[in-house]
Amino acid sequence: MLLDRVRDGDPDAVNRLLERHRSAIRRMIDLRMDRVIERRVDASDIVQDVMIEANRRLADYLANPVMPFRLWLRHMARDRLIDAHRRHRVAANRSLDREVPLVGPSDGEHSGVDALGQLADRELTPAAAATWHELERRFAAAVERLDDADRQIVLLKHFEHLSTADAAEALGLSKPAAGMRYLRAMRRLRSFLDGLEPEA
Repeated sequence: MLLDRVRDGDPDAVNRLLERHRSAIRRMIDLRMDRVIERRVDASDIVQDVMIEANRRLADYLANPVMPFRLWLRHMARDRLIDAHRRHRVAANRSLDREVPLVGPSDGEHSGVDALGQLADRELTPAAAATWHELERRFAAAVERLDDADRQIVLLKHFEHLSTADAAEALGLSKPAAGMRYLRAMRRLRSFLDGLEPEA
């Protein structure tokens, strides 16, 4: 196990451990970065900052691994995103909150819905592309109607590909509570997609 080799002082294992998680951190940042912020901040720079900070703090983590390593990195990435959003709100001398993302919590840490576009086949025929974009629009509208708690569990499970246990850890919930929240969110999402109001 790489973490054991890191504990044994293997420097190559440190590099391999961080590189193993780089793409997942990049995916999380790409999915959660506000589109307005994207015009001012390079996601690669945030990823690199997370890797540098993780390397610097790795000994502290190994001495007290209070959560899975992947979640530890994710929390650092989340903090870096929050910092970037705050800095650029001030730098722009205006509120970016007015530029509300299509899906996601109001603090600018949104949204997995942009990933739908990345999944589309670039070779789609015009008719197929139109159908895809309509499905994308409907999904985005449905996710937008979820409350913040339900939206978060959907994004964590479907766009960050976290397990129920990891999503529970990220949200500060027990695993059964996270499972129930996810089932509730998916029922509501399906109802919205079907054009029905969800049951209370």
